[in-house]
Amino acid sequence: MIDNYLGILEDSLHKKLDVLEEITAYNKHQEELLKKDTVSMEELDTNMEQKDVLIQKLTELDEGFEALYERIREQLLTNKDAYKDQIRRIQGLISEVTEKGVSIKAQETRNKKLVEDYFIRERRELQKGRKASRTAYGYYKNMSGNNVIPPQFMDQKK
Repeated sequence: MIDNYLGILEDSLHKKLDVLEEITAYNKHQEELLKKDTVSMEELDTNMEQKDVLIQKLTELDEGFEALYERIREQLLTNKDAYKDQIRRIQGLISEVTEKGVSIKAQETRNKKLVEDYFIRERRELQKGRKASRTAYGYYKNMSGNNVIPPQFMDQKK
């Protein structure tokens, strides 16, 4: 009975590794999108939505794993020697999952920095456009005579 549960735990970890690999691929694609001169917001949004679906799947796998582990935890602790090979494989998979998680976190941090840089660049472009617009408007007003003060005659007699 516990053998079946351990097999399910192992399968769950393999599925989790597959999902983490997919998330890694989406992160790499996101990084490529953000490094381009012109960023397609639609493509970026689609990428984020697909990644969100994978994260939800990952959360479900985590919850299922934890629930099943809690169910058999006592039996595993009392019979460690009987299941030591399976426990060792599961521990190895858990360390792989952890390494992948750390790698993904680092990717996410780099991508966040790229997004911030993109928005800073866009904000500068907007400000430059506004400044050019104000300058052009000021020039137009000046040349159309609206901004000219007619000469004033001053009486200099005392």
